[in-house]
Amino acid sequence: MKLYLASASPRRAELLRQVRVKFEIVIPQVEEVIDQKVPPGQLALSLASLKAHAVADQLETGVVVAADTLVVHKGKILGKPRNKAEAREMLHLLNGDHHLVITGLHIINLNEGREASSFAETKVWMKKLTAEIIDRYIESDEPFDKAGAYGIQGKAALFIEKIEGCYFNVVGLPLSLLDDLLKKTHHTL
Repeated sequence: MKLYLASASPRRAELLRQVRVKFEIVIPQVEEVIDQKVPPGQLALSLASLKAHAVADQLETGVVVAADTLVVHKGKILGKPRNKAEAREMLHLLNGDHHLVITGLHIINLNEGREASSFAETKVWMKKLTAEIIDRYIESDEPFDKAGAYGIQGKAALFIEKIEGCYFNVVGLPLSLLDDLLKKTHHTL
């Protein structure tokens, strides 16, 4: 059965390739709205579901996998920065502190008429960075398509002191949870 990744994230695609999964990318055409009043886990699930259904509506068969990753610092949800000023603001918030990374997953098996969803949560500690290091990182353009303005799998790996939970969740696709949810929809990787 064909697997469809409802995501424009090159990191999610790379993780699926890493575990030797064959899939096709279909980018969902949805507007991601961050509502600070919605609990982060619920918001990540809602956005993942929105993406999954947007892609499933275009298909007749197959399995759709969608994810949404949020960074949460002291209750504030941080999405993707729109510009250098937002990236700088986010990185200064996370600097020398811990935060949560939450990824919601939603799976739709069109052949079986089954859906499953859940979210993963990882606690991340970022070491204290100088303003110069933050500015250099922003100039690398790496922060701009990532929640919280950093990518643990890139240059920002040097900023992370430790994590508690799933590393792949921080990258954007908690693989173990994905495997569990796929099994619930009668599909395996």
